[in-house]
Amino acid sequence: MKRRIVGLMGSLLLLSVAVPAGADKLSGMPTASEMPFVNAVTADLTARFPTASDARKAGYVRFTDEDNTGAISYASRQWTSADQQHPSQLWYDVNGRLLGADFSVPQADSAQAPSRWGCDPSRWTKFGRHVHYGLNGPNGTTIYGGVGLKTLETKVPGADAKHPTPDLLVAAGIAKNVSDVRFVFEFPAIWDLQVWVLPNPNGAFADSNPDVKPAKGSGMGGMS
Repeated sequence: MKRRIVGLMGSLLLLSVAVPAGADKLSGMPTASEMPFVNAVTADLTARFPTASDARKAGYVRFTDEDNTGAISYASRQWTSADQQHPSQLWYDVNGRLLGADFSVPQADSAQAPSRWGCDPSRWTKFGRHVHYGLNGPNGTTIYGGVGLKTLETKVPGADAKHPTPDLLVAAGIAKNVSDVRFVFEFPAIWDLQVWVLPNPNGAFADSNPDVKPAKGSGMGGMS
């Protein structure tokens, strides 16, 4: 997502991020037509997924470290948000407190930025396909990372990034052994809409929240 991708070590070009025309005309504050969406999502998600444990129970998988806004991302790996009750991502702070969510629509299903739920189309950000993975780290930890398709295809010509496997990560030199891979999945080309459900002085659609303080030394694992 736009808020989080900025910290991916120059991966903006790698992920083919593009902001729809006119996006710079809107602040993070919801418009009158967007407030019903923000209010409904805030009430619903806060009730159903107040902690990271609730997200995991619902099938969301953590796939990032804490980023520079203090958020840790969890994905359902279901990239079509059919309605306001099905965000494709949820984000939490290091204490497991719900911060916000992403809603997504595959680019294959929408050539233009979506117009849904009263939200201005310019709120939707465009992301290219890439792959996320988690590797066994020291003392039971997980090393989170991602790789762009160009990099993956350069390392492994003919790689099927749509169905990535642990073997592919080994072939690409990302993992030493298949047993080191905890998960790997494709992040498809999507339109992405982010919204803070934690009250945000900068607005529910802002890139960051001044009331969320990242832990010292935080930062999302880099894309290769």
